Amino acid sequence: MHQFENYAALVIILPIMDIKEKLGTDNLSTRAPIIAQVVISLILIIAIFGMGFYAGRNKRPATSIDIANTTNEVDKRADFEPFWKTWEALEEKFVPASSTSKRVTEQEKIWGAIEGLALSYGDPYTTFFPPVESKIFSEEISGSFNGVGMEIASQDGILTVVAPLKGTPADRAEVKPGDKIIQIDDKPSAKMPVDEAISLIRGEAGTSVTISFAREGVKDLLVKTIPREPIAIPTIDTSYLPNGVFVISLYSFSETSADLFRSALREFVESGADKLILDLRNNPGGYLEAAVSMASWFLPTGKVIVTEDFGGKRESVVHRSRGYDIFNENLKFVILVNGGSASASEIMAGALSEYGKATLVGEKTFGKGSVQELVDITKDTSLKVTVAHWLTPLGNSISSGGLKPQIEVKITPEDVKAGKDPQLDRAVEYLLK
Repeated sequence: MHQFENYAALVIILPIMDIKEKLGTDNLSTRAPIIAQVVISLILIIAIFGMGFYAGRNKRPATSIDIANTTNEVDKRADFEPFWKTWEALEEKFVPASSTSKRVTEQEKIWGAIEGLALSYGDPYTTFFPPVESKIFSEEISGSFNGVGMEIASQDGILTVVAPLKGTPADRAEVKPGDKIIQIDDKPSAKMPVDEAISLIRGEAGTSVTISFAREGVKDLLVKTIPREPIAIPTIDTSYLPNGVFVISLYSFSETSADLFRSALREFVESGADKLILDLRNNPGGYLEAAVSMASWFLPTGKVIVTEDFGGKRESVVHRSRGYDIFNENLKFVILVNGGSASASEIMAGALSEYGKATLVGEKTFGKGSVQELVDITKDTSLKVTVAHWLTPLGNSISSGGLKPQIEVKITPEDVKAGKDPQLDRAVEYLLK
């Protein structure tokens, strides 16, 4: 990190006669007027330069700014003059809309500029967090938050519900995967970064948030006022169907998911069944390590589960099976997926499907196949930046449209109202053949 101050220096080039030529005579009386002329010119240049330097220094921020990798190479690639020209125009001309408007500090202008820089990359998951937002984000990723219980992401530039978490206020309000968020309270969500939307939706328990949704096949907006509650993320359920099919419903890939999944598999083995359904519908993902561990129960040692592709910025990282591989070819295995299956769900489903270990039934997955890293910029600001994309064992990018199941089955609103689950029914039918 380089620390520096930016100063405006006004460089002036004036046409000066060739001094050497003019002073070439030995006649002192001839040289005196010329010397006086040169001295006066030099004084004028110094005075003008000083005024320009002082004016530039006062117009541009006299704060110390940290910018990584600021070298001559950056200067060659980018022209900063429009930035400073805009800064100076705002300083000279901007008048607040209200006399009570909060004054923007020099440092807040810098944070705003960095936010704009992050947004310019056009990636909804690359976001700069100024001090307040950085604190909120740190609380969110630690799991200590209140909210409505739904995972959201940007899809084709529109804020979209990945999945409501089971048993949460969003689930009870009948929010569905694929619902488009149009407005949060009184704020339109067009071009709103994902993390800003999350911070608006989450809040103090006991309060509520009003969200306007657009849903495919529904003409009018769905306006839902949803209460905020402490969110306890559900993890796993098991059930044994009368027809001899064992079902593991996994709702998230949390820190404890791998251990809970192992216990569920033990329950499956002890049941004596050979037909297994892993329900990953509306599972928005979570920890990569949990997905790798779970997939390893079905794959030999060394098999590629997923590859982190860093786009040539650094060498790809390949995550391989740990080789638990306890099931033989007699296992009949289906994974249920839908538009709410994302991230770690897609990693596990993609690997087991491409190796022929499981058949995917349901609807196309969400397509959340990017990797984010949190970078500390200062002690109280941070940058969340997309650093890689997930590739399946066959090299397919999960971000490019998600996973398409081998057996596609849709669920209609009429099915939901009637309490029917045609996707589960089709999976059972397939396993019983």
